[in-house]
Amino acid sequence: MYKIMTPGPTQVRENVRMARSLACTNPDLDPAFYDYYKETCELISELLETKNTAYILDGEGILGLEAACASLTEPGDKVLVVDNGIYGKGFADFVTMYGGQVTFYESTYTQAVDVKEFRAFLEEHHDFKYATLVHCDTPSGVLNPVEELSRALHEYGIMTIVDSVSAMMGEPLRVDEGQIDIVCGGSQKAVSAPPGLTFVTVSDAAMKAMEERKTPIASFYANILVFKDYYKNLWFPYTMPISDIYGLRTALENVKADPDRYERHKQMGELTRRTVKEMGLSLYLENGYSNTVTVIRVPDGIKADDILELMKKDHNIMIAGSFDVLTGQVIRIGHMGENANEADVVETLEALKSVLNKLSA
Repeated sequence: MYKIMTPGPTQVRENVRMARSLACTNPDLDPAFYDYYKETCELISELLETKNTAYILDGEGILGLEAACASLTEPGDKVLVVDNGIYGKGFADFVTMYGGQVTFYESTYTQAVDVKEFRAFLEEHHDFKYATLVHCDTPSGVLNPVEELSRALHEYGIMTIVDSVSAMMGEPLRVDEGQIDIVCGGSQKAVSAPPGLTFVTVSDAAMKAMEERKTPIASFYANILVFKDYYKNLWFPYTMPISDIYGLRTALENVKADPDRYERHKQMGELTRRTVKEMGLSLYLENGYSNTVTVIRVPDGIKADDILELMKKDHNIMIAGSFDVLTGQVIRIGHMGENANEADVVETLEALKSVLNKLSA
């Protein structure tokens, strides 16, 4: 087995693995499981500092992003897509899939969105039903000030969807303070459970918009509204993946029991960036560094695939490349969740130095 130092999926603690092996009840018929699911959702809301209701959906993090767009978008709706990263731009696919009309706010991929410039844009352009934002755009590692951006949007009555899959629980996120209508997370990043679940928190305003649509939501599986009365009716729209949720609950309890988690991520992010520079390497970003992932430019004369292969072959460590416009240009080290510990980070950086020396010889 490789040591997984990728920006998700991450390493999984033993107690999470054991929780997934517990005996299962029938999640459709057992009232006790509806309590367990509801309490797990309430824990998510607590950790995200929100009174908004959380829902766990059976699917990887991408499902949460699509479900948020599917549930809010009606044909012809005007939607602002904040594009300073590959996932940021990718929101447009979900918006147009459900009939929305996209306007892009484009910014460089090497910097966080500038709040002052964004506010100036909104003064002239604010006729939107909602906007999409990415907290940490994983392919580039850029961290955006989504709370400030969301508050700016709310001044014009624009609802917000935030993808925090790769930042949540590794970077602070105060959903209520940021006035974020729908925030999307995933099990396999800083939460450090296996992949397979996404979860969303939904404001009253967003739920009201879903309920008052003129057209039905054009999906069943990617539909948040069908979960609204699950506890009142003791009915899920589909059978819940009970073992996955057992594991998620334990992972969330691990997070709650770690009050210094944000400081730990900060220290590991700073350690990684500092060491990378000392090795003579260049970071991809100019600012907006996330403490969950570090993205490094591939040195001239060396191929990204060769670095990744030798990391696995010589050191049994798995790191990641990137994709889309960054294919072959960068490599990525994930120091989020269970990966964010000094022993594993130092071992990974020492292995990377060895591999680069070998490839440069």
